[in-house]
Amino acid sequence: MEIAVKLLVPVLLAGLMLAPAAHARVCAVSIDSTDQMSFSQKEIKVGADCSQVKLTLRHTGKLAATAMGHNWVLTRTADYQPVAMAGMRTSLADSYLPKGDARVLAHTAVIGGGQTTSVTFSTAKLAKGGDYTFFCSFPGHFAMMKGRFLFG
Repeated sequence: MEIAVKLLVPVLLAGLMLAPAAHARVCAVSIDSTDQMSFSQKEIKVGADCSQVKLTLRHTGKLAATAMGHNWVLTRTADYQPVAMAGMRTSLADSYLPKGDARVLAHTAVIGGGQTTSVTFSTAKLAKGGDYTFFCSFPGHFAMMKGRFLFG
């Protein structure tokens, strides 16, 4: 009996170490942006079984990031305009976002025409059925370049 327990313990420990990885699911999402200040989608849906999201942003235009740069920012809907307004007081180097702002749940860097960027973020901070908005924080873009992010 004692030998069986000694053999069983390592097997159980190995199973526990693998369990979180077995349940992790990374969901890939892509969205395009243009020189006409638009996103290709007004809504992004991610299932509740996704533990992480890998969002890829592509800028299909030709203009440089300094002239018509775009990024992708995720906040709670109630925080979207205050974050966008605060971002207008920052710079391109900061992706037009306040540094270390906890209201920013995820974001990409600002990119220019022909460029692609991505961000991978955990869904642990998201509530199933919560009210989330994604937007571009380049100054003046947030009013037109926004959409709903649905989790759950």
